[in-house]
Amino acid sequence: MTTADTPSAPFTELVNLASRLLGAGVVATNEDTFADAENLLVAKPAEFRPHTFGHKGQIMDGWESKRRRGVSADQPHPTDQDHDWAIVRLGVGGAIRGVIVDTAHFTGNYPESAVVEAASVPGHPSPEELQAADWTVLVPRTPLRGDTAHEFAVEDDTRYTHVRLSIFPDGGVARLRVHGEVLPDPRELDGLTFDLAAQEYGGVAEAASDRYFSSPHNLNAPGRASVMGEGWETRRRRDKANDWVQIALAGGGEVLAAEVDTTHFVANAPGWADLIGFDASTGQDPSEGEWFEILPRTRLQPDTRHRFRLDVGRPVTHVRINVYPDGGLARLRLTGRLTEAGRAALALRWFNAVPAAEAAAALVGAGLSAEESAALAAARPLADPAAATAAVAALQPTDGPDGEHSARRRSALWRLLGV
Repeated sequence: MTTADTPSAPFTELVNLASRLLGAGVVATNEDTFADAENLLVAKPAEFRPHTFGHKGQIMDGWESKRRRGVSADQPHPTDQDHDWAIVRLGVGGAIRGVIVDTAHFTGNYPESAVVEAASVPGHPSPEELQAADWTVLVPRTPLRGDTAHEFAVEDDTRYTHVRLSIFPDGGVARLRVHGEVLPDPRELDGLTFDLAAQEYGGVAEAASDRYFSSPHNLNAPGRASVMGEGWETRRRRDKANDWVQIALAGGGEVLAAEVDTTHFVANAPGWADLIGFDASTGQDPSEGEWFEILPRTRLQPDTRHRFRLDVGRPVTHVRINVYPDGGLARLRLTGRLTEAGRAALALRWFNAVPAAEAAAALVGAGLSAEESAALAAARPLADPAAATAAVAALQPTDGPDGEHSARRRSALWRLLGV
């Protein structure tokens, strides 16, 4: 179901990397006297209750800094460069495709303009370390309007972990949304069994037959649904077809178990469901190739978590859940592990997207020299395993008769990229 207030930019269909459900948080701000910067990440739309005052004035549902002043009676106004800022740790690292700076309900106290920057800082950096990081401008300084959701498309394939919102010279912003594609660090998934469909690892609900009452993106959202509206629900069918959602997994994997959850769907759960899979690692397109059965059509109960052990016997990159004839699901979980090829493909996507210095540091950690690592990072993007192997073979110095350099380099490439 859509309304006139629903954001219309295509990037809003992508996951909000700044969602607290994914682990996002405001790690630092220089000023939030009037209203906490943490409000920027609240999931629900901003609200306004007139004539609701606290000790510091009207209570605002957003981030609001105090009014800036100049340095003296002769210079009472702030300079053109004076600004306030807030740094947000993204819940998961990813490629940012769009940003929303929403000034909802800030009408006489919104900023004159804003800048959005991003940085990639691995690990668990302190606020001081983040301040010293290399920041890239995603949204240059742009005028803002009051009570408006400003949508900014971003064209940058770099993987980022943090964003910084700067407002000039001061004022209030209700919400910040950072939409993009999740790119997990493959080293964190090595040897693990996890939910291959989950948003936090890069699973995407990329197509659905119906999204009338709620979004199919809820199916693989973090956590459990607390109400029916946090699941996926279709309109009532008046034909003889069925509804479905197609999910691209985090990577090619072996699916070991499924959970089909109808929690909160008491009078509108589907009667039956089945799961079919597709392996796109061969180069075929899911819209054209042949799908195969993962779970046969199975009866569902209302308000129930259904768990199934699976024996698929082949790699899976996409899964489609068919529900009969219509209805709603709270969540779909697909527990499994990456295949060797799936891990390598995920690792190449990650390696091509991280900043050059971060890529080089990862290669050093895997066993290459600093010079070799810098040269291989500069050779990106590496389109496929063959390109990665060729780039390693081109490193200098070339091998002697004992092949010492080649063996070490191949081992490092396998350790980091699985190639």
